[in-house]
Amino acid sequence: MAELDAFDLRLLAALQREGRLANQELGERVGLSASQCSRRRAALEKAGFIRGYQARLGAEALGFTVTAFIRVALTGHSEENASLFAALVGRTEEIQEAYAITGESDYLLKAVLPDLASLARLVNEILLRHGSVASVRSSIALDRLKDTAMLPLGRLKGR
Repeated sequence: MAELDAFDLRLLAALQREGRLANQELGERVGLSASQCSRRRAALEKAGFIRGYQARLGAEALGFTVTAFIRVALTGHSEENASLFAALVGRTEEIQEAYAITGESDYLLKAVLPDLASLARLVNEILLRHGSVASVRSSIALDRLKDTAMLPLGRLKGR
C-alpha cells in the first residue's frame, strides 16, 4: 500500500474511535462512498495499519480492581532466558502488556488482578519461581489518569 492520504487517516481515526462502524456510516464521516471505504479498509487491514477489532471490557466492572506495573530482571542475558521468559509472559493471563526495556530492569509488565492476594501469587508463585527471573519489583496503580489505545494520528497529517 502506498503512503497514507488524508482519507486513510480520517478513516483510521474514525475506526479507532468506533471500530464497529459500517462502511456506509464510515463513508459519511470521512467523505467517501461505502464501496470506497470498504476497499480502503481492506487495503489498510492487509497492510497492517488495522490489526483487528475488539470490544474493550471494563476491568473494574468485572472485578479486576488492581492494576500493577512489575519490573523484572532476568538471571542472565541470553536468548534462552529471554525465550523462556517470553513464553511465561505469553501464558500468564493476568499480564496484559510486556515490554523489554532499558535501565536496571529487563522487562516492564502491566497486570490486572482482582485483589492484592492475586498480585502476591503472580509475583511469588509465578514470576519469582521461574528459573529465568532474578528479581521482581512491583508498583500498584492508585488512580488511572488516562486509559486509551488510540494512536495520535493528528501527528501524521504533516506527512
